[in-house]
This record gives sequence, C-alpha cells and structure tokens, in this order.
Amino acid sequence: MIPDYALEGGVERDVLIGYLDLLVARAKHASPGELDALPRGVTANLAQVIDDRRVCAQLLDEYPGARWFIGTLRQHAAERARERWPKLHWRDRLVWLVERALWDEQPTAAEASHSLLAALHAAGDILTQARASGSTAHSIDAAHALVTRVRALSAGDVNTMTFTAGPVEDIDTDTAPSSAPFDDSPRPEADNADEADNAATSRPSDKSRGAQSENAVGMAQTLAGAQQPSSDSHDAAGGPRGFARPQLSLPLATEFDEITDLTGQGDSAAWRELRARARADTAPLKDKLERALSADERIRWRREQERGELDRTALARLATSPGYRTPFRTQRPSKGRDVAVTLLIDRSGSMAGRKIELARLCASALCDALTQLSFDCEVLGYCSLESARMQQLYTRQRAAGADLRRYNRFVERLDLKVYKRFGATDMSGIAALDCGHENPDGEALAWAAARLAEHPAGRRILMVFSDGYPSTGDGDPQVLRSDLRERVAASGQRGIELVGIGVLTDADEDFYPHNVVVSRLAQLPSTVFSVLSSMLLVR
Repeated sequence: MIPDYALEGGVERDVLIGYLDLLVARAKHASPGELDALPRGVTANLAQVIDDRRVCAQLLDEYPGARWFIGTLRQHAAERARERWPKLHWRDRLVWLVERALWDEQPTAAEASHSLLAALHAAGDILTQARASGSTAHSIDAAHALVTRVRALSAGDVNTMTFTAGPVEDIDTDTAPSSAPFDDSPRPEADNADEADNAATSRPSDKSRGAQSENAVGMAQTLAGAQQPSSDSHDAAGGPRGFARPQLSLPLATEFDEITDLTGQGDSAAWRELRARARADTAPLKDKLERALSADERIRWRREQERGELDRTALARLATSPGYRTPFRTQRPSKGRDVAVTLLIDRSGSMAGRKIELARLCASALCDALTQLSFDCEVLGYCSLESARMQQLYTRQRAAGADLRRYNRFVERLDLKVYKRFGATDMSGIAALDCGHENPDGEALAWAAARLAEHPAGRRILMVFSDGYPSTGDGDPQVLRSDLRERVAASGQRGIELVGIGVLTDADEDFYPHNVVVSRLAQLPSTVFSVLSSMLLVR
C-alpha cells in the first residue's frame, strides 16, 4: 500500500507512518464504499477531507501516540500545498483551506485570498457541522452542503457583506487559477467541477480511479511524487509546525506492561475484617443515600398490571369488581441507578503505610455500599516498576542510534491490577491492595477510562486517588503533567465524570476540574462517600 520511499530518501519515515495511520483510520472508522460511489470532483475531495478529520480524531482518541505521526503528515501536506499553490485551481485551493479549517490551522499569507476567505466565512455554519460529523454519510452530506453554499455564493445568492462571487474564481471554473477577489465578469462556459473531472478520467494520460487528480492537495492525496519536507519543517521544540507537538508521555514499549486480575483472589478472612471496619465507618452514610434514592424512585411504578406486586390502592376495586384482573404493579426501570463507578488508586511508594491502608478501607467501604445499592463498580490500582527486559530493549535501541526523543518511559513497565471487576460479587481482592514504585498517572487514567467507557451504563464516574504529582524514575516531570491534563480532557470528552481525590495533597487541583482534598486521613472514607453520594443524587 505504501511504496518504500525511505530507500530513495524521498519522504521522511514519520510521514510514511502518518500516512499508514491515516489508512488505518479510514479502514477502521470510515465507509470507503460510500466515498467511492461519489463521482470524482470537488464534492468527493471535500467529503474525503471531512471524513479524514473525523476518523483521525477517533484514531488519536484510541492511540494518542499516533498524534506525532499525523502531525508530521499534516506538515508534509502543508509543504506540498505551498510548493504547488500557484498551479492549483481555485476549487482545489478551497478544498485545502477547508481542510486547514477542520484541523484548526491558520492559512498562510499566500493562501489567504479575499475570495477564499469569503467562501469560508459564508460556509462557517456548515464547517461547524462538518467538524461534528459522526459518520461517512454525514461527511458526504456536509460536502454536498458546502458545495451548494459556495455555488450560491458564486451566483450571487448569498450576501457575505464583503464580497460578491464572480466567475474568475469559483468552484466550477476549470481555467487557470487566479488570486484576485471575486468580480462580476461574465461566467465562462464550463460544466461543473464534478462533470469536468469525470470527463478528465477518460483521457489516456489519467491514472486509475483510486488516484487523485493532479491538483489534489492535502492528506487526501496519495504520496506518489511527493517531495521530502524541507529541513526547516520542524519548530524549535522538535515538532512539526502547524500542529502542536503532543505533550503525551509515550512509552518506549508496551509489551512489558502487566495487567493482573485479582478479583476474588484475596484472603477471605482479611476481606471480612476489612468489610466490617468499612461498614462501621460508612453504614450511616449508606443508609442516608439509600433513603434518598428510594424517595427519588418511589413514584416510579407501573400500575394496572396483570402480574407483579400487589397494588394496595387497587384492593377496593378488586373487592367490588369481580371481573377486575389488573390489581398489580411493577417497578419501572430506574435510570437513577444506571451508573458505573470506577475507583482508580495510586499504588506508588509514597502511598505506603497509613495512606494505602486507608485507601484500601475506603475502596472496601465504597465498593460494598455501591454493590448493596445496585450500582456496578470496579476497583483498579496502578504503579510502574523497573523492568529488566525493557532496560535491555532501551540499551539496544540507544546502541543502534535510534531517535528516542519522543518517548518518556524507557525502563519502567506499568503494573496494573484489577482488584474487583465489573459484575463480580466476590470483593476479597480489594484486601490485596499494595504499593509499588512510581505513578505514571496519565497512562493509568487512560487505561481505566477505556475500561469504563466499554461498560454499558447511563453514567460513568471515575474517581482517582493520588497523593501527589505524576512521576516515573526516567520521565520528564513536565511531560508527565501535561500528559495527565491531556488524558483528563480526553476522558471528559468521552462523557466520563472525573473526580480527583487528593490524599494529603492539593496536587489534584492542577489536573482535575472536580477535585477533593482530604487533609486528614481518618476522614478519607466518609469524605469520599459524601462526594460520591452527591454525584449519584444529581441527574
């Protein structure tokens, strides 16, 4: 699918990887058949551009490490557009600026002609809809709407308050491009862009259906004939211009990470003792929450049913009406308890001692109470540990001269543990909660959020217990902090309600919009339970 341009020195390796990521995103999240069914032309190009932005957003949400390579591909596309700009038709320039707008990139001075900016301004509402595209069909609809709007502008049917569309530059003109504003000169005799492009496909010099036209620009084009980006295509920080360098903490390798499911594998006697202590601390709070939930659900009954619980209000009618057959009631499904809760606990070395003991007690109290109240919950823990195999890989990579600047975890593996998974009734695994070494919070948060997002529930709440800033033995602290902020924002966009619980620290205030600082360890279970109760009672 991708020629080996690297052997010829034509294209940077990261550009090829970015293009491969784009193809993967298309294969995984797009409907190629719908796009292939479109006639070649400006509408098809716009639909591809809109859909590429949509599928890349989904890919980056699943695989944040691809952001660097997609960014490099964006820079490569910008370089190609700059080189070919004088030869591009107006409609191809428009497609490129639409692509720029979808990626939140500002046009350069050479690209910002009055007519193009007027067209973008007139189609601002459609661009907003295009950014929110949820499927290939929506992308195609947005492309059709955009073409219709620009044609209306060209015909003078849309008043931009600044420019009037004329035919020297319009979406249907197949003549040489110009950079003058729209004017009122007579329209040239030319078919629309789709028909012109269809006619062009019959020429002997044209390539196959899968190839883009000679004037194609942006990520929608193939890499055939592409030139290597210029040496100044990176900014001082080492990232490609026009696309901010990702501030994610990327591991050198993930195959050494370990996920251990300890559900039901803890010491039963230790769990019973832990549960007894937890209930002594939180039983009054649990009873109060249960009363509040029951009051909220009291009126949710279906009456006049042939089966179910006997409805006392129907007893009189049952006695006076011999043919009466519906004196029962059934409870309506209550969405108030359609909530999944994940507890994610920092297991770093600084949590050892009294902190981890109370975190264990708090997790027991919350999990026990939530299960009794018919809420589904999960308890997870995380830390990082030095890995001899990862150290060996790092040493080999350095000896081979590999560029490792984009990574921020080199010799430590993630040690992720599931103490109680969703749906399990045996919670003894919580008694096995222990401490490790370091705490890469961002990566652990992404793991927990992905598990929670896959669980079917009307609401999803993720509570993170931590006693300080994210840290690893070999990572840049600033990158770790920006990584956590990015992960928090991404989880929020997925509809997950995040709460940061600071255990004797206010560090969580820097990362979690909704945070609680517990200044006295003895108050940890009751404080966290109160916070969670207030969230559960808010619809």
